[in-house]
Amino acid sequence: MELNRVEAAGGLNGRLHAVLRHAVEAPTALLVLVEIGVLLAGVVSRFVFHKPFVWSDELASILFLWLAMFGAVIALQRGQHMRLTAIVAALPARWQDRAAALAVLVPLGFIAVVLPQAWEYAADEWYIETPALGWSNIVRAAAIPAGMAIMLAECLLALATLRGRAVVEVAVALAVLAAALWLGAPGLKAIGNWNLLVFFVALLAAFVLLGAPIGFAFGTATVAFLLCATRTPLTLVVSRMDEGMSGLVLLAVPLFVFLGLLIEMTGMARAMVAFLAGLLGHVRGGLYYVLLGAMYLVSGISGSKAADMAAVAPVLFPEMKKRGANDGELIAILSASGAMSETIPPSLVLITIGSVTGVSIAALFTGGLLPGLVLALALAVVAWHRSRGEAVGARTSGAVILRTLLVALPSLLLPFVIRTAVVEGVATATEVSTIGIVYAVAVGIVVYRQFDWRRIYPMLLETAALSGAILLIIGTATGMAWGLTQSGFSRQLAAAMAGVPGGAIGFMLISIVAFIVLGSVLEGIPAIVLFGPLLFPIARAVGIHEVHYAMVVILAMGIGLFAPPLGVGYYAACAIGRVNPDAGMRRIWPYMGALVVGLLAVAFIPWISIGFL
Repeated sequence: MELNRVEAAGGLNGRLHAVLRHAVEAPTALLVLVEIGVLLAGVVSRFVFHKPFVWSDELASILFLWLAMFGAVIALQRGQHMRLTAIVAALPARWQDRAAALAVLVPLGFIAVVLPQAWEYAADEWYIETPALGWSNIVRAAAIPAGMAIMLAECLLALATLRGRAVVEVAVALAVLAAALWLGAPGLKAIGNWNLLVFFVALLAAFVLLGAPIGFAFGTATVAFLLCATRTPLTLVVSRMDEGMSGLVLLAVPLFVFLGLLIEMTGMARAMVAFLAGLLGHVRGGLYYVLLGAMYLVSGISGSKAADMAAVAPVLFPEMKKRGANDGELIAILSASGAMSETIPPSLVLITIGSVTGVSIAALFTGGLLPGLVLALALAVVAWHRSRGEAVGARTSGAVILRTLLVALPSLLLPFVIRTAVVEGVATATEVSTIGIVYAVAVGIVVYRQFDWRRIYPMLLETAALSGAILLIIGTATGMAWGLTQSGFSRQLAAAMAGVPGGAIGFMLISIVAFIVLGSVLEGIPAIVLFGPLLFPIARAVGIHEVHYAMVVILAMGIGLFAPPLGVGYYAACAIGRVNPDAGMRRIWPYMGALVVGLLAVAFIPWISIGFL
């Protein structure tokens, strides 16, 4: 949703948009910095001085909800909320105009309906006092209506930049749809849980496939269901959003995103790539192995697939092209490596799945290393075969390799610093990102002497925008999952899945297929948030270890996320590599096949996931 076109439109709309943008961006950047400081202070007070601050987690939680909502505002302003655009891009121009109108009107309608309930919810929190600071809880809860009010204003401004006829046509269509659902409410209630197909299959799929932002599509489907098929007050939607977005463990999301941006800015990623290239560049397919190894190592630092690919591809692609690599081949292996590295800690998906299912994040961090390595080896076999005929580089001398190793050593140590801090209890999975940030800043300034202070402010805003987009999806998906649970769907799903022939094996195979499809259609985090709480109890009931199951569904989701034609991760890789998506369509399938083989190995050999727990 290109809401930032408002500013380009000029006039009063442009000036109002600029005012809103500047009013939100500076406080949000400050919130990211303050969150880092508060969490770091908590680590230092507890581990160094043995006198923990009792208020640090509470203050971090209050600030975090404001960061999440303001980050969602910035994502809306920049058009960075997650959307499925593959189908819309193939439509004729007039239908693309209608899809653009839908992408604004769906968030507008959702916010307009929920905003009064959000104010009511925040007002009810006035009488609740936070235990450590003694503040009224409205200080925290007011973040939801405040953020929604600004997003509502942004949507109204965005309407002025769209074709008027398209806006009117889509608005009329949505009004007719809303009236039909409202008038058909008695019939929808009468058919019982079959009405879930109307709201959470037909309506939701239509919005997602036509390019509405996924988080707002979740929220709209949930609100429509509650209004037309239940008597549940909509304040419960707001309370579920609050619960979903307020988990303290999710604070790791913005902090690891910021850490990933720091790694790229300080040159740490380039140092790792240079060492690996010197080590392997002279063998057949050597730079392919370097790309896989770099993605493995960088994923262990940044937690963001887009940041991973952006750190690795620009460094390696020019030299790989000189050696004869095809553009499509480069995009194919880059996309496949993104799917391969989803389980490598501290992946945002690991943190999210631990938050929504209650699985130990330390256990997920430990269990995620070997599955990623198995898939990397499977991709390396394909890369060796596909690199026939390409030139190889000259053998690098031992002295040069040693020198690049010494230069890269501070970067190579960071993943181990992060993992050790969590496993040894120095910091929680939420707090450890601050240790990584301090480490990266110190290494960038002292060792690599590459630290551009002018880039910090844009990086803080990029962190907030990506985090806000993710957290809004988690919030609305939490409300949606609650609605499905209250309808009895989760019990019916559990009974159906428990009765699948083949027991644990049958359940695992169905889960693989389901999450490949869900990863392709909904993207990774929405799929995990929505279905993780429903399926993990079933996995435990049929005897599958929860960490083992987490690895399988995350890898399956990653394959769907990076598989064309629907996987948005594939198109992100094409954008980062500056390659036309058509170039990699045919070449990616051997790599996808290798990923599936590796996934089946992880699924049927539990030791790969839980052998080191």
